[in-house]
Amino acid sequence: MNKRNRSTGRPSAKGKGPAGGASAARSTKANSSSSGASKSLNSGASKKPLVSKTSTASKPKGAPKRAGNAHYRKQEPPRQYKVTEPDELLNFLLQHLKSGRNAVKSILGRGQVSVDQKVITKFNQALTPGQIVSISKEGAVAAPTMSGLTILHEDDDIIVIRKEAGLLSIAADRSDDLTAYRQLTEHVRRTDSRNRIFVVHRLDRDTSGVMMFAKSEEVKQNLQDNWKDKVQERVYVALVEGQVAKPVGTISSWLKESKTLKMYSSPRPNDGQHAVTHYKRLQSNREFSLLEVRLETGRKNQIRVHMEDLGHPIAGDKKYGSRTKTLGRLGLHARVLSFIHPTTDELMTFETDIPKQFLYPFRTDAPASN
Repeated sequence: MNKRNRSTGRPSAKGKGPAGGASAARSTKANSSSSGASKSLNSGASKKPLVSKTSTASKPKGAPKRAGNAHYRKQEPPRQYKVTEPDELLNFLLQHLKSGRNAVKSILGRGQVSVDQKVITKFNQALTPGQIVSISKEGAVAAPTMSGLTILHEDDDIIVIRKEAGLLSIAADRSDDLTAYRQLTEHVRRTDSRNRIFVVHRLDRDTSGVMMFAKSEEVKQNLQDNWKDKVQERVYVALVEGQVAKPVGTISSWLKESKTLKMYSSPRPNDGQHAVTHYKRLQSNREFSLLEVRLETGRKNQIRVHMEDLGHPIAGDKKYGSRTKTLGRLGLHARVLSFIHPTTDELMTFETDIPKQFLYPFRTDAPASN
C-alpha cells in the first residue's frame, strides 16, 4: 500500500494511551481550522470540535429582501462574465470590474460572486476556461444555523459532522422530526436543488459524536462495501455504572434483535451477528467507570449490549439496564473516526473532546448518583 498523507483535525497518536496521554502526535497534512483540539482523554475542558483545514462547506446562494420600498423596484439580474483562460478569481474580477482590491474583496466577502451558480468567497479560487462568473447586486442570504450538529469537514464527496445527543441521524419514517440527514440535505441543496445526502452509518439518537455522510450513491456504496478496509479507527468513550475491575478487556458475542426491537447477546454460537468490542478503563470510582471503547465490528447497539453483558450498563441507558440519571443523557460518545477517503485515498482523522458531563462524576465535589 502506498504511503498516504493524513488529514486530521489535530495531531494525535494512532494508538492512544491511558487517560492522561490519550493523544500523542500524529503526522498530518491538513491542520485544524478551528480552536479546541483535544488534549487528553480525561481533560476537563469541552472545547469546539476539530475541523479539517480542507473543509470546504459550500456557501448558500440567494438574495435578501431590501429594506424600505425596495421591493417595488425590479431586481437587477447579475452581471455575467465567461472565463476564457486559466486565472484566479481575484485577478479575474479586478480585470472586469475595474475596481480596487479592497472593493473587490468586499464584494467577495458579501457573497455577491458566484462561479457556475455556486457562491465563492475565496479570492484565490482557481478558474478554468468555460466557467461563468456572476456578480450580483446583493449578497448571499446567510445560511440558517443548524441545530444539534456541527460540520467538521465537507468536500465534493463527503460531509463529516459532530452530532449532539438528542438529534436523530435519520428518521425511521416520514415524520417531521428534526434530523441530521434533513438538515444536511437542506444545506447541500442551497447551492444546487439536485444535490443529495446519503447515510453511510448511524449514531443512536442519544449518542453524540463524529459521523459521516456521503454526497453521492457511488461514494456511499464505496464506503459501505469496503467499510472494514476504509475505516481505520472508531473510538468511543463510555461512562458506565460501577467500578470496572479489569483495566482492559474484550467482549465477543452473537447479537440478535427481539420482537420488541431490543438487541441482545445470544447464548448460542453463530446465532446472529458476530460482534467484538474492546475496552480500556480510563478512570473509575465506586459508582462509575470511564472507558475507551474500540469497535472491531459495528452492530446495532453493540456497545450498549456489551456493557450490559459486562455488568456495567452505560449511564442513563435505561433500555439496557442503567439505574442512574446522573447525566440527563446517554453516556456514550463517538470520539474518533478515522478512515481512508473514498476518492482521494487520504487518511482522514476526526477527533473531539470527551463531553464534560462524562468527567463530572470523578470530581471530588460531585454528589452521589441517584
